[in-house]
Amino acid sequence: MPSTLISICKPRPPDERRRIIEAVHAAMVATIKIPEHDRALRLQTFESADWNFGADASENYTLVEITLFPGRSHDAKRALYQAIVQGLGELGIAAADIKVILHEVARENWGLRGGQSGADIALGFKVEV
Repeated sequence: MPSTLISICKPRPPDERRRIIEAVHAAMVATIKIPEHDRALRLQTFESADWNFGADASENYTLVEITLFPGRSHDAKRALYQAIVQGLGELGIAAADIKVILHEVARENWGLRGGQSGADIALGFKVEV
């Protein structure tokens, strides 16, 4: 059930934006074992004047913020970071231009499936990976 926000500065055509989203989703499926159909990803593009990402970053700087339930192991998170870097690297985004931040939010703090608490629903997949 992760909710993912990908932020970029360099404008990209729709097919490239879709490939960025798919690369991040594929990394989550492979490493933190979310179901393939579990999709809540969005991509936003900023104007260069609206984002100061530092002198060491290029116009390809990409920030991936994933809000998810707690429970993934440190090893699963490490694998996720590497899979995202690899997937985005295949699209020409350098590893040094990628930052991934995980926000772990307790299940009871999610309102899902018609306003039910995330703690009260059967997920259909394991969070502890």
